[in-house]
Amino acid sequence: MLRLKNVSASYGAVSALRDIDIEVGAGEVVALIGSNGAGKSTTLRAISGVVRATGGSIEFQGEAITNLSPEQIVARGIVHVPEGRRVFPKLSVNQNLTVGAYSPRAHGKEEATRKRVFELFPRLYERRRQLAGSLSGGEQQMLAFGRAMMAQPVLLMLDEPSLGLAPIIVEEIAKGIEYFRESGVTILLVEQNAELALTLATRGYVIETGSIVLADSSDSLLDNPQVWASYLGQQEFELDAASQPSETKELATP
Repeated sequence: MLRLKNVSASYGAVSALRDIDIEVGAGEVVALIGSNGAGKSTTLRAISGVVRATGGSIEFQGEAITNLSPEQIVARGIVHVPEGRRVFPKLSVNQNLTVGAYSPRAHGKEEATRKRVFELFPRLYERRRQLAGSLSGGEQQMLAFGRAMMAQPVLLMLDEPSLGLAPIIVEEIAKGIEYFRESGVTILLVEQNAELALTLATRGYVIETGSIVLADSSDSLLDNPQVWASYLGQQEFELDAASQPSETKELATP
């Protein structure tokens, strides 16, 4: 469904992506993991047209979209939920959902989809008349998911959906991802929480300094010593260290 071939991108003189190749098949959940600044978000921005690729090609459903505008790309069914949620703070929850349904793909489906959003996230129904800016971070992430649902995505790109959220809210976000998957939506998931991403996905790519360095099934990546040492083991250490008394933390810190 989605194919990136030798895609490069830069911010001015700074190279952000270097000849990356990524494929996502219809109905798949594919994870893109890596450290901060590795190029994960830039990859999604290049696909959605927010950042122009300086080399290579991007195809969606067999058609080149490399030089299309973001509006044209959304009209084809590619929906990008960016890092930081980016809801409209001065609009109500209901109004934010309405904005999500502006695409021609969503016409005639708005009310039915809104009902599904409220079934999936009951808290949004309770706050449907509340300004989005007054919601908690977790509720804003739910709203960002709901707004994406309203757009009737074919391909959904999620950028760090668990970032900064409490574990109980992360569970709700994971349920939202499962909902999309079960609905037949193809998902490209960017996450710094590598274990969460690979648990939700069937395949994954590892990106470092703008280059894809590993590509494999999620199970294989979870078992890969290199991935464990770089992304999973470090998270486990940080979790263990955070639970220790302050005197012990100093001893545990490399």
